[in-house]
Amino acid sequence: MSQIPTNLRYSDSHEWVQDNGDGTVTIGITDHAQQALGDVVFVELPEVGSTITTGEEFGVVESVKAASDLYAPLSGEVLGVNTLLEDAPESLNESPYDDAWLIKIRLAEPDELESLMDAESYTELVANEAND
Repeated sequence: MSQIPTNLRYSDSHEWVQDNGDGTVTIGITDHAQQALGDVVFVELPEVGSTITTGEEFGVVESVKAASDLYAPLSGEVLGVNTLLEDAPESLNESPYDDAWLIKIRLAEPDELESLMDAESYTELVANEAND
């Protein structure tokens, strides 16, 4: 079973969101997502200063199996990108919730955070996908 930390929020496209408590969030992909992808070999992320919009593509993760688009779980301005992933994309497989975060954004709509799933709901989503 995938790790699903209880302190994060989750999107149905398998991104996690950590509320930093100051109007910013950190976004990454879930353990479930990295397991489904397999060995990650390349990550493309947006530029600092760009804007991402809920539900729209903001990057790509390529693995030995496939390329998978990243979808913005929330809207906002990109404040930082994880440059570790440029040189060590495999970090996504090793540490999806810690060292291998993807981007940090300033939320356009802080209330939007409440639209994401909690860990219990995300666990149900993953279980339902496994049964499909």
